[in-house]
Amino acid sequence: MSYQKRARSGSEKSVKVESMLEQRLQQIASTAPNDEAKNKFLREMAGFKDLFNFALFNAKNAPVDWNKIKPPPEGMVIDFKDLAKCPPGEINELLDKLVVLKLNGGLGTSMGCQGPKSAIEVHSGYTFLDLTVRQIEYLNETYNSNVPLVLMNSFNTEKETLKILHKYDQHSVTIYNFNQNRYPRIDKETLLPVAEDVVGDVADWYPPGHGDVFHAFKNSDIFQTLKEQGKTVVFVSNIDNLGATVDFQLLRHMVRNDTEYIMEVTNKSRADIKGGTLIDYEGKAKLLEIAQVPSNKLDEFKSVKKFKIFNTNNLWVDLNAIERLVSEDAFREMDVIHNIKSMEKHGSKIQVIQFERAAGAAIQYFHNGIGVNVPRSRFLPVKSTSDLFVVQSNLYALEEGALTMNPLRPFPSVPLVKLGAEFTTVQDYNSRFQSIPDILELYHLTVSGNVYFGSDVTLGGTVIIVANHGSRIDIPSGSILENKVISGNLRILDH
Repeated sequence: MSYQKRARSGSEKSVKVESMLEQRLQQIASTAPNDEAKNKFLREMAGFKDLFNFALFNAKNAPVDWNKIKPPPEGMVIDFKDLAKCPPGEINELLDKLVVLKLNGGLGTSMGCQGPKSAIEVHSGYTFLDLTVRQIEYLNETYNSNVPLVLMNSFNTEKETLKILHKYDQHSVTIYNFNQNRYPRIDKETLLPVAEDVVGDVADWYPPGHGDVFHAFKNSDIFQTLKEQGKTVVFVSNIDNLGATVDFQLLRHMVRNDTEYIMEVTNKSRADIKGGTLIDYEGKAKLLEIAQVPSNKLDEFKSVKKFKIFNTNNLWVDLNAIERLVSEDAFREMDVIHNIKSMEKHGSKIQVIQFERAAGAAIQYFHNGIGVNVPRSRFLPVKSTSDLFVVQSNLYALEEGALTMNPLRPFPSVPLVKLGAEFTTVQDYNSRFQSIPDILELYHLTVSGNVYFGSDVTLGGTVIIVANHGSRIDIPSGSILENKVISGNLRILDH
């Protein structure tokens, strides 16, 4: 029997699980160093208990009924090219209403880096955070505006981020910070927190997904400050999405039309088969994430035939609507994702549950929430060194903190790049390229095994390089590889 079925198998057992959870949380609270820390912990855990109980015991968190899923009807998703142009004379007024919020809770561990992911160098020696600050600074300088940057940190990133921010003290950007919540991981077998004290091992805790942004932002010290400044629209995006820049057409549509929420979506490609998609569900807009899809429907979900668009997690949201919905506790029944992880505890490996929510799932609660199908250029995430390879190449140029595609690229799509396990960390990745190859005409690159690239290499078409186990392949400087497959125990020699 699954842990979900165990939890739901009778109200008596449900009450018992809730009671055991309350006891454990009180035990953890008793380890707090002082009353202030204890009260802060218990306030945070009130939100966690709501999430826990809804995830396990509320029938409204049942899996989606696949037969009720329909494509978005006309009007639920509009095309970016159909948005009205923004007259230059309106830009200042629009920017006066804008807040830019970056989700900055992630670490760079997936790429072998320590600390906040936003501190990783991604282009020309600049980090994600450097580029974000420069983009907003350029807006403020060009239009004599005061668009603030807000960072939603996690307990993992707060300390280091605050240290880094001092480097921007002389920049024309006001930067605010707030933290999202910190929740305990749950042992999958016992349904109890693995944490034993308030401070404890950092691995015992997790930030509950970017869906936490609405509550955490509204309840932060800065929310009312921004409203008092006349801000009415917040543009939310992941800090590792280099395509998520301020767009005047989208901002204008938010301000001039009767909508409280815009989700930027874009057309699926072969690289996006796992991305959440916008659907019609019982007459409402709904975000369908892969974690909600029955196992026998995964292939259908990943197909671009039925689900043609996916959520970029670039969101434009009305501040007054956030305040209203949080006050009404409207997000209490947002879909919960059950994220199963493995961890070491007391010398044994156990499975733990992280209950998380996606910010895109909130669309159904906002008035006239819509999707806008935006150009692919607005979705340029860097989740791996394969993505890093693309953005560091001559495919992109840097202009005032924003990456723009090289006009010499013969087709608008981004190449599909798959670098093998030997390239996973940034350190290993950097050691294997003397310089990033010219990929202006590259369509697909797969590299596997012990492979090194010299300088001034050109790649075009489809290139596959596979070094067998125990062998090494060196691509010499100046090589031009177009529609080539290189495999085996091979070393290409300079002529």
